[in-house]
Amino acid sequence: MGWAGFLLRRSAGTAAVVLLLSAGVFGLLYLAPGDIQQTLLGTRPATADTIAALRIRYHLDDPVAVQYLRWLGGVLGGDLGTSIRTGQPVAAMLGERLPRTLVLTGYGTLLAALAGLPLGVLGALRKGRASDRLVVTAGVVGLSAPPFAVGLLLLVVFALGLGWFPVYGTGEGFASELWHLTLPAVALAAGAAGMLLRFSRAALVRELDQDYVVFARARGLSAPVVLGYAMRNSLVPVLTAAGLVVTGMLAGTVLVEVTFALPGLGSLLVDSVTFKDVPVVQALALLLTLLIAAVNLLVDVAYSVADPRVRLGGGPS
Repeated sequence: MGWAGFLLRRSAGTAAVVLLLSAGVFGLLYLAPGDIQQTLLGTRPATADTIAALRIRYHLDDPVAVQYLRWLGGVLGGDLGTSIRTGQPVAAMLGERLPRTLVLTGYGTLLAALAGLPLGVLGALRKGRASDRLVVTAGVVGLSAPPFAVGLLLLVVFALGLGWFPVYGTGEGFASELWHLTLPAVALAAGAAGMLLRFSRAALVRELDQDYVVFARARGLSAPVVLGYAMRNSLVPVLTAAGLVVTGMLAGTVLVEVTFALPGLGSLLVDSVTFKDVPVVQALALLLTLLIAAVNLLVDVAYSVADPRVRLGGGPS
């Protein structure tokens, strides 16, 4: 199967998953504790006129399936509803905070890759030696450290103690904002680097033990060339780890943004859940679903670039 068929098949699968999950996201309105009318009223007084207007506005007298289709049509048209807490359009609230969360996720992923992948290669090349054991230990420590705990430690040491970084806020201008995001990105990257380290080390160790590597060395190919072949063939599990890292960071930003008082999607989700702002929670859940689905689709495409057998319907041996 060529590229067109491969992309069509993967895109159709992703769209089906997102559609199913959107039904679950819509169901949050009915799963919230209390009556649906009271949920949508929030802290406003529940007069008879207000309730009647609310039922007309949200079409609560229609069947649930009709309400879902109307809500889905609004979402596809860019209408995510209105915040119960602030009265603002939900789409505008998300658009204001989304870039910061994406920058933080990208920054953390970059730091994790710069730390985890070279250490994984080092561990594979020095397998069984003291440096390899040190690398493996570092990976275990990184995986065992929750991002919010790492964030608190970084705040105490590097912000409050040494004063090298700001304690909270976002800064003004690109350079200042990047500096403010450094500690949160490091907090996110700690566990992600440990995952990339372990996956890349295990994959490269397996490849270095393959017959083609022994044959390449016997032919007199240089060590860097042989290592390049082995690293290319170990990309699929590393890409799997990369996908897990990015999706994990999207979820991990919730606590990290709260820890560092960053106005991103994570802190908005916490505030919205606290105040039972269901339309915002629905929109955030749907947005995170779309982002994670997009990451998984990109990883699938990257698989096919690294190993054409994936695109052609086979599997890596």
